[in-house]
Amino acid sequence: MIEKFHIKIKKIKYLRMKIIYRKKKILSLCVLMFLLQNTKAQYDAMFTQYMYNEMFINPAYAGSKEAMSVTALHRQQWLNFPGRPITTTFSLHGPLMQNKMGLGLSVLNERIGVLNRNLIYASYAYRLKLNSTSNLAFGLMAGVHNQVYKFSDLKTNNDGSVDPILGQNSPSILSPNFGFGIYYTTKTFYAGLSIPRMIDDQLRFMNGDPKASLNFSPTGYHYYFTLGNVFTINNDLKLKAQTMVKAVQNSPLQVDANVNLLIKDLLWVGAGYRYNAAAVALIGINITPQFLVSYSYDYALNSIQNYSYGSHEIVLNYLFSYKSKKIVTPRYF
Repeated sequence: MIEKFHIKIKKIKYLRMKIIYRKKKILSLCVLMFLLQNTKAQYDAMFTQYMYNEMFINPAYAGSKEAMSVTALHRQQWLNFPGRPITTTFSLHGPLMQNKMGLGLSVLNERIGVLNRNLIYASYAYRLKLNSTSNLAFGLMAGVHNQVYKFSDLKTNNDGSVDPILGQNSPSILSPNFGFGIYYTTKTFYAGLSIPRMIDDQLRFMNGDPKASLNFSPTGYHYYFTLGNVFTINNDLKLKAQTMVKAVQNSPLQVDANVNLLIKDLLWVGAGYRYNAAAVALIGINITPQFLVSYSYDYALNSIQNYSYGSHEIVLNYLFSYKSKKIVTPRYF
C-alpha cells in the first residue's frame, strides 16, 4: 500500500510538472504573439543600403536610371539573436516612352520570429523633364501582402519536438496595399518623399483566430524623406553624402545618414550612423561600370549588441544597357 501510494504521488508530481511546463510554453508563445502583433517600430523592413533599394521606399524611383536595373538585397539583422529579422528583396525597373515613364516590380520576404511575410508590388512613375539635367517624377505602387505565423518552427517539448496542438501554422492571409511618392533628380543630386504603404494590415488574433486588420488611417503612415548629393573632389575622388528620415506618428524620428568615398570610380568606402541605434561601415566595388556589389555592417549602439554579432547586408545591382544606347551618364544612386 505504501509503495502504491508513493507511486501515485510521483505520478501526480510528474503530471503537475508537465502541466506547469506546458503552461510556461503557452505563456511564452502568447508573449511572442503579443510582441509580434503590437510591435510597430519595424513594421516596414529596415535597410541600411536604402540608396540602392529605393524601389521599396518610393515608387517614383522607377525608371530613374534610364536603363533596366536589377537589384537583389539580403539582410541578416542582429546575428545570433533568436527570432531576428531576416530580409531578402528583389526588384527590377526601367524606363518607357523615352524616359517619360517608368515601370517596376518589387518582391520581399521577411521572417521575424514565427511571422513570415511576403510582399509583391508593381510600381509606375511618370517623369517630367524640368531642364537638361533635372527630372521630377510622381509614382504609384500597388500590391499584396501574404502573412503567416509558422508555429511549426517552435520546439515546444523537452525532447525538441513540436507540440501537436501548438505546432499548427496559422492560415495564410492575403491583403492589398498601395502607396505613392515623389522623386527629384539631377546628375548628382536626388530628393524623395513617399508613403510606400498606406494600409496597416498587421495580423491580429481575434478569439484565437488570426485575421488581417486593415486600417486605412494617416496616423499609421510611415513617411520617408531621402536626400543625397555627390561632390567631385578631383578626377579620382568623389564624395557621396545622403540621409533618410522615417517618421511615424507617436514614434521617434528614425534618421539614417552616411558618407561614402568613391575612389577612381571603382571602390566605395564609407561610414554611417542610425540615430540612437547603430554605427555603420560600408564597402562596395564597381566590378564593371554596370555591376555593383556592396556590403554593410551595423554595430548596434544599444543593449541588443550584448546578445548579437551586429547586422549584415549585401547588395547586388546590375544595370543593363540597350543595344541602341550605351550608358554614358554615371548613376550614383
